[in-house]
Amino acid sequence: MYRFPAIAVDTPDLTTAQLAERTGLSTGVLRMWENRHGFPVPVRLPSGHRRYAGHDVKMVLDVLRLREQGLSLPAAIDQARRQRRVPAASVFAGLRRRRPDIAPVLLLKPAVLALTRAIEDEYCAHAADGVLIGCFQREGFYRGAQRRWRELARTAELAVALAQFPRPAAVAESPVEIPIGARHPLAREWAVVVSAGAVQACLAGWEQPSSGPLPDPRRRFEVLWSFDPAVVADAVAVAVELLEPLDASVAERIAAAHHAAPPGADEALRNGGALAQRMIGYLARLLDGPAAAGVGHAGPDGDTPA
Repeated sequence: MYRFPAIAVDTPDLTTAQLAERTGLSTGVLRMWENRHGFPVPVRLPSGHRRYAGHDVKMVLDVLRLREQGLSLPAAIDQARRQRRVPAASVFAGLRRRRPDIAPVLLLKPAVLALTRAIEDEYCAHAADGVLIGCFQREGFYRGAQRRWRELARTAELAVALAQFPRPAAVAESPVEIPIGARHPLAREWAVVVSAGAVQACLAGWEQPSSGPLPDPRRRFEVLWSFDPAVVADAVAVAVELLEPLDASVAERIAAAHHAAPPGADEALRNGGALAQRMIGYLARLLDGPAAAGVGHAGPDGDTPA
């Protein structure tokens, strides 16, 4: 049985009034700072209301401390941002922090695999290029899907696989293999991120711990997904944050590739409808049994158990 560390998620759930109370500033001053200096940066709910996280409280307090030391407000904000940059713990955690309006759902592993396959097959159907990122937990899970991911990587500008590999590897027309430690939060995560022009999709989920070993199809994941280009852009940004300490050159290449070919939002959202239909179809096949769906005992996106 594998044991994983918990993923800490700094969820934005503080109102402007609560942020004001915790920092000693008035709501009017906070709004003025936001309007004039773009700080602090709230998460906007669908209703338009602002929400802040715990790190926003720390950053405002840092600004006040730096102001007392004689720095101007713009200089204090700039320094506080550099000091308090909060790295993502995982793709799921980073997206959850950036997009609290997207509600995660609890799914069994075969359903997660069906959704993942739908995203991958939509990518193949478009012969898409762009950026392709996958998190596979353990090396054996990736090896079970390696042939499939090599096919996906053939047209990608850059394909990256993260798992508990013993060493990095980069082979032509194959995903770049990035090792992660057994105690890294990514070691419990299943994720696929596609940013390739009209094909925009991301899925991220963390595996819930169990009291004992589970049959493979009974493994449970808390999952969120989207084909909104703005959400996918956030997923790419989170992936870049995660990759910087693991392989800075690959992180730089992902960021450059994503910015060099920004998605056409209208076309991507139109194609999102086709992707949604594919997802529904693949999930419906589960009703006919695992054999019909092609989602038997496998690791994340793999064909055989690790």
